[in-house]
Formats: sequence, C-alpha cells, structure tokens
Amino acid sequence: MRVAIPHDLPRETVRERMRRRSHEIAGHIPGGMAEVTTDWPSENRMTMRISAMGQNLDGRVDIEESELVFEIDLPPALGFLEPMIAGAVRQQGQKLIGKG
Repeated sequence: MRVAIPHDLPRETVRERMRRRSHEIAGHIPGGMAEVTTDWPSENRMTMRISAMGQNLDGRVDIEESELVFEIDLPPALGFLEPMIAGAVRQQGQKLIGKG
C-alpha cells in the first residue's frame, strides 16, 4: 500500500518533524494496542515495524521534495482494510508534519 502526502516544506523541516514525532504513530492506530518501532537507515527514509492484533507490518516513509510517501506491506488477509488504513495514514501523516 502506498500513500503520498503532498507538502510544500523543506525536506529538513519534514525530517525534523518526523524524527520528533515518530513516537506518536502508535497512538494513531485504532485500538490503542499497537507497538511501533522506527529506524532511520538513511537521511530521507524511515523504516517502521507495526505490531498490532497479532500482526506485524513493515513499512517505509520516504521524504521527497514535494511529498511524504508512506509504504506499508499489507498481507493479503488485510487487503480489505487498505482503504481505511490509507485514509488514516493520510490524515495522521499530515498531522505528523504539521506545525506543533
């Protein structure tokens, strides 16, 4: 699943906000029982592992010039949830890079 969130911020600003707020990702996952671990293998890429409801999902967030791109590997059994998850990622991703 790929979700692109447009932005008009400098990459440095997006990177700093994502680093500062990445701990908030788990709180945006419905049910309140998720655990999210993140890592920064490169300057403009954050990887994440989401563990919730017995499932482990891997994902990446790429900081590009004009968009923040979330990619989450959904197993086929969860494919029916993709529209709901994509909407939540879009909404919460905008909040993560918003002012605050």
